[in-house]
Amino acid sequence: MLAAPTWHLYILRCRDGTYYTGITNDLEQRLHDHNHGQGCRYTKYRWPVRLVYPETLPDRSSAMKREAQIQGWSRQKKERLAQSRGASPRR
Repeated sequence: MLAAPTWHLYILRCRDGTYYTGITNDLEQRLHDHNHGQGCRYTKYRWPVRLVYPETLPDRSSAMKREAQIQGWSRQKKERLAQSRGASPRR
């Protein structure tokens, strides 16, 4: 029996200092895509991007719910979340 894919929620800090929140089932590939202008329209012109917060979730539904939650947060709250994992969001 095949294991269900693991999903990842992630927050990126873009070159212009803004944050992008997304989900994927292949975090390494998605980061590569974002840093080569192929990730999405938002990061296409704001790369390079840096991963400041990763979170693993059990399924796509959970990841989408968490993404929607975080997207509604203020910049300061996203920075505190990134700092809680030891990332320095201002570099």
